Amino acid sequence: MTAKREIAERRGREAEAQAAQWLAVQGWHILAERVKTPLGEIDLIARKDGLTAFIEVKWRKRARDLAEAIDERRLLRVAAAVEAVAHEYAEAGDDLRIDVILLAPGTRPRHITNAFQP
Repeated sequence: MTAKREIAERRGREAEAQAAQWLAVQGWHILAERVKTPLGEIDLIARKDGLTAFIEVKWRKRARDLAEAIDERRLLRVAAAVEAVAHEYAEAGDDLRIDVILLAPGTRPRHITNAFQP
């Protein structure tokens, strides 16, 4: 792995930890982090009030770059991964959704609920 890739990997892990902490303060119970499937990875899985959310976390150095951090292709990959493991995390009767949390230095986390609707 290149040094640049290692730095990006570390920043990604830090952003995921920050997002998990922020969600916990909001009353979410973190069920899993960095769930790998053959179809892709899910950064966070959290549950609150009968809702299980599968969460993609994106961090950028500059807040203005967050608009391009997530796109339909990435969300399709997350959705495929969710289909593979949702039954392992959701409880009977739970609503399911895919959320995105965007992070940048000096800004509050931006939580986009139900970011993917096929």
